[in-house]
Amino acid sequence: MAKICVIGSLNIDLTVSVPRFHMPGETIFSNDFKTFAGGKGGNQAVAAAKLSNEVMMVGKLGDDQYANFYIDLMDDLKINHDAVLKSKDAPSGIALIEVDETGENRIIVVSGANMLVDVAQIKNYLNRILEYDIFLFQLEIPLEPMVYLVEILKEHNKIIILDPAPARELPDELISNVTILTPNEVELGILSNMPTKTNDDVVLAAKSLIARGAKKVIAKLGSRGAMLVTENSNTMVPAYKVNAIDTTAAGDSFNAGLATALGKHFDDCKAIRFANAVAAISTTSMGAQGAMPSLKDVKEFFNKIKNGQI
Repeated sequence: MAKICVIGSLNIDLTVSVPRFHMPGETIFSNDFKTFAGGKGGNQAVAAAKLSNEVMMVGKLGDDQYANFYIDLMDDLKINHDAVLKSKDAPSGIALIEVDETGENRIIVVSGANMLVDVAQIKNYLNRILEYDIFLFQLEIPLEPMVYLVEILKEHNKIIILDPAPARELPDELISNVTILTPNEVELGILSNMPTKTNDDVVLAAKSLIARGAKKVIAKLGSRGAMLVTENSNTMVPAYKVNAIDTTAAGDSFNAGLATALGKHFDDCKAIRFANAVAAISTTSMGAQGAMPSLKDVKEFFNKIKNGQI
């Protein structure tokens, strides 16, 4: 099985359940508050590790109790964290998350030490990083070390998956060097400056990114599924219907599932179906990382589909 390296953010998620999202100036009450390990990078690393992959995490934490909490978690999951450094210059990242009764979420991120990941850190661990096969990136760390590393990874013919979240303007040199871009509907709209309400809109918006050098775009469309768009084709892969409770890390779970499947040499559509299943399962309980499925869970999910139970 291919080895997966995740370069990205590590946050602590402070999660509160709400009956609905409140209006400006309004106070509402909740009876449920939980603390989870999170961050898009950490989420993808944990999801990949639960799917029985050999995983390395590259990132930065503060020198605080949250850092120790996260390192213990990575030890439990056998995630290599040699390249996860502690900084005294900033606290560990924090995410404030609201989850409503439908499972939708709103998130505010305080980046903290995540924004201290730099080129020097990448250079120090480059030889170790290049031992891995598939690379997962997000946009919760500075762009400079990402652009630097992605160029090197492309030269070494690595598989590079970029989750452009949270969306921001990206240089063409980054877009053209990654293997697969995986925006959700909102992120695709921001990156392309085009509408994404319909499937036809999604295809046109994704094609605009391909015109800028992207090789493949997999648009994550929530309950609609995922759209694979290349220069010459587009294919919709439907989502699986489940009772969603918390969608906080569904996109991160999808990307880990996609990397896992590609590491098993699945073709693109089969890999997306596997990723859709991982994402669907991750929404069926509260919390980001705790809800992420094992490989056994995914196999059982597909068996239920085969037997008509889903």
